[in-house]
Amino acid sequence: MALKGLDIFKLTPKSNCKECGNPTCMAFAMKVAQGAVSLDKCPHMSADALAQLSEATAPPMKTIKIGASDEKSLGGETVLYRHEKTFVSRTLFSVAMTAANFDEKWEAIKGVDYDRISERMYVETLTLAYEGDQDAYVELVKKAAATGRTLILNCCCPTAARAALEVCAADKPVLNGCKADNIDAMCDLATEFGVVLGVFGADLEELYATVEALEAKGNKNLILNVSSASAKDAYAEAVQIRRAAIKGNDRTFGYPSIVNVAAIAPGDMHMQQALAAMFVIKYGSIIVMDTMTYAEALPLYGMRQNVFTDPQKPMTVEPKIYPLNGADATSPVVATVDFALTYFLVSAELERSGVPVNLMITDAGGYSVLTSWAAGKFSAGSITKFIKENGIEDAISCRKLIIPGKVAVLKGELEERLPEWEIITAPNEAVELVKFMKEL
Repeated sequence: MALKGLDIFKLTPKSNCKECGNPTCMAFAMKVAQGAVSLDKCPHMSADALAQLSEATAPPMKTIKIGASDEKSLGGETVLYRHEKTFVSRTLFSVAMTAANFDEKWEAIKGVDYDRISERMYVETLTLAYEGDQDAYVELVKKAAATGRTLILNCCCPTAARAALEVCAADKPVLNGCKADNIDAMCDLATEFGVVLGVFGADLEELYATVEALEAKGNKNLILNVSSASAKDAYAEAVQIRRAAIKGNDRTFGYPSIVNVAAIAPGDMHMQQALAAMFVIKYGSIIVMDTMTYAEALPLYGMRQNVFTDPQKPMTVEPKIYPLNGADATSPVVATVDFALTYFLVSAELERSGVPVNLMITDAGGYSVLTSWAAGKFSAGSITKFIKENGIEDAISCRKLIIPGKVAVLKGELEERLPEWEIITAPNEAVELVKFMKEL
């Protein structure tokens, strides 16, 4: 059970603390309890107390790192529902591959690589199935390792697993092949090569017992595979594992999960997409699919970004000029706010119009147009300041500035502050921009 502030106080020294300035360190203890400061900031903490408190205050779900050059974090979750606080480590997507279909699938995967709101959207991991031929598997692993993506080695044969790890261990893959009948061999391999070990179980009881056995051997660098027998079983196990860790504070199940929707609905990409969307929320850390094309990725990655964004911190785009439809210095300027939803709505309609235009995104604190105007973050002063400080007058010769119709009240003040500019009021709704821009 997580310690409270007073519990931490009992284990902190009574000497003067440089971090909090409180002779009793009470303020520091309360900050630790609230998660505002880490324990290692206290210079007076003994090693034993630090170890005890670190264990007690750690998230109920352990944070696992996979990959080397492209390191990703899994787990570390503290809540069941995003609105309670926030989800921490975003779900990763993976594609199941074999030696026979690797080249074909990799060509499709390469097409999924784009940026959305300053986040790269791509297939982060490749799941490689061992089919009984060790030499062929090693060659598959070599080919997959050359892509730079993190690998998941679906291999329950210790001999083949060792051969595969010898060519890719430096890239920190997941050795996904520990079962009740090969615990010792797989645990030793994972420890020797320093990689995360994926654990299987015929049911939750067997999975739990296998994890206990691995922990007894000192291995707590694990990821758990939920059932692939059916969508119902997978959902039930994923939820029970997360609930046991977070609500039951059972750290035996406090590890991330792999959900193989490719095995649950083989060949049915529509069902796999639906299941993947469900397990982004409930509670897949890695979701394995048959394929991933741009069309399949777009809705899933957009949903994932929404789910794994702090609900108290709105998504924003970088404040700057975005040239659209081949715009240059002679194209007019459209001003709006940095709220991501506003950006996507406005930019989509402007692109649909086909008219070259410079979309100017100002820093409005991530609020919508009316909200930021009411808060004083989107005003004639802020727009003028943005234009002056970012050299927009020097970069753009056109002196037409188009502002959102909902803040038409800013027109007069902008004309005073920017006398050389023609201030134009756009329609109230983004959907009207196509007709408006063509007529302009």
